[in-house]
Amino acid sequence: MPLITASGLSVSFAELDVFEGISLEISERARVGIVGPNGQGKTTLLETLVGDMAPRSGSVRRNRGLSIGYVPQTTRNMDAETLGEEVMKAFSEITRIEGEIALSAAAIERADEDGRRDAERRYSDMLEAYEAAGGYDYENRLERVIAGVGLKMETLDVPVDEASGGQRTRASLAKALLAEPHLLILDEPTNYLDFDGLSWLEGFLRRTSHAFVVVSHDRYFLDQVATEIWEINHGKLTTYKGNYSKYRHLKAERERRQQTEYVRQQQFINKQEDFIERYRAGQRSREALGREKRLNRMERIEAVKSDKTISLGTASATRTGRVVLTTHGLEVGFHEHGRPVKLLDIEDLALERSSRTAIIGPNGIGKTTFLHTVLGDESALAGSASLGHNVRIGFQRQGTYDLPEHRSVLDAIIDVKNLTPHDARTYLGRFLFSGDDVYKTVSVLSGGERTRLALARLLLEEPNFLVLDEPTTHLDISSREALEQVLLQYEGALLFVSHDRALISLLATRLLIVEDGRMGLFNGTFEEWAKTREESAVRVVVRPKKKGRSKGSPARRTTPATSQPAPIDYEEIIADLEGRLARIESRLQGATQRQDVEAIAKLGKEYNRVQGELETTWEKWSS
Repeated sequence: MPLITASGLSVSFAELDVFEGISLEISERARVGIVGPNGQGKTTLLETLVGDMAPRSGSVRRNRGLSIGYVPQTTRNMDAETLGEEVMKAFSEITRIEGEIALSAAAIERADEDGRRDAERRYSDMLEAYEAAGGYDYENRLERVIAGVGLKMETLDVPVDEASGGQRTRASLAKALLAEPHLLILDEPTNYLDFDGLSWLEGFLRRTSHAFVVVSHDRYFLDQVATEIWEINHGKLTTYKGNYSKYRHLKAERERRQQTEYVRQQQFINKQEDFIERYRAGQRSREALGREKRLNRMERIEAVKSDKTISLGTASATRTGRVVLTTHGLEVGFHEHGRPVKLLDIEDLALERSSRTAIIGPNGIGKTTFLHTVLGDESALAGSASLGHNVRIGFQRQGTYDLPEHRSVLDAIIDVKNLTPHDARTYLGRFLFSGDDVYKTVSVLSGGERTRLALARLLLEEPNFLVLDEPTTHLDISSREALEQVLLQYEGALLFVSHDRALISLLATRLLIVEDGRMGLFNGTFEEWAKTREESAVRVVVRPKKKGRSKGSPARRTTPATSQPAPIDYEEIIADLEGRLARIESRLQGATQRQDVEAIAKLGKEYNRVQGELETTWEKWSS
């Protein structure tokens, strides 16, 4: 039986229809990813499903007793005093039973001989209920989930009113995961997670036996967790079986088929209309009238609607010297109460022109501070960083804080380069600012609009060393992919911080890894680094024990049962290989577009190797 069934859902705001006539079912084992351009109603659909918004028409039926863990994109007001109290709401039943156990224990102490037996029975029942509710393990679960979503245990003591938006969102996510509801509904859960947090959440969702529906622009994430994709676009919901990569393939096939059928039908309609017009008043008027009636009853096929995306063209760059950035003995950090606080030691670097380098590592560890230091916005604690000959920096800050808040969008472009209003409007149109949008004040722009405007201003200056701090924040998938195509054609050096693994996989040819207070260079792609990391983790897990035993320790006999290896999780291996194939295919497309023969050959060999591993794994699993 479905957990939720919706029929004929329509939602409008004022005169604007958000979506219309949507029907859907969420099954008990659903693994649904929802995608679509910004502003098409993804969040509105979630709010309608959980009951926070009433549809204009249609109905939503939820199973009786259904528990839903809903984590919105923007955290709602919390009525708890601290983050810890908010998270502990997930264990309300356990804490209630703990109270009952304490009361039962006190009742045993007070009871006379006749009442003691009843009090002890009550106490025993409460202990069984406590065990059944997971009471003996909930503190361990709490620690694992808190660490997984990127919080520290001490953060739970932070008052809700003083917590950042990211902390509140991660606390809400932890509460939802710990409550183990029948259905998880998550709206952009990856926004505040770093690599470790993303990997942990992916593993959690793959292992859970409960259903989940997740809105996300993270393509890599959707490839890992979703087995069904729902696309909301142009007011309609279309469903596709498979993960995100499979959805892209199926959608392209469907659109090609639809467009072919549309063209064929239009040709047929034109011929029929010509006949009707020619013979309407002649001897064949009866036949013409019959054709006209049939034409009016015909179900019309719609032309494929293309989404508006950023259209940037080629981002040109003037030539620099061979090396654009060097560091020597660099230490970055900040000063607190007059004393230096070191965040990172930086391996000596020499980034060359046309290099593409991604910086990856946990949140709050110093990546942005490193960027500000090498660009001269902040002082180094030790060592030096210098730019090469003829380097012109283009720096997009995280959060786009350098926008002129009180100027119009049009003025914000003209301020950068003295364009005519007509040319400025034409340029802004390529970044999806059309009509009266260009007269909006910057301060009222949405997050996605601010990101697009920052990119427009940045690329207008034609930098030859592009430095980006989380460039895909607030961009939907189509805009992310448009940005990727521009950056693939960019001729200058590229240095960027990102948690968007699809972006990193496609663009980066080397990585700066931040770990244990140090930033070091990995001279390879994201896939190569991830594979190296996985192999290292495996070596740690299967590291052989030292022979012999410590003095005084008893000899242990290993039974055949305990010496057997753990079963191989073929499903997880297959999912990982399929995800790697999708990422290699994406990079192959980029290499083909830029006609990089060497990269095409290298990626082609890698694709064949991974494809072979996948086929072998399928055979082992099915045997």
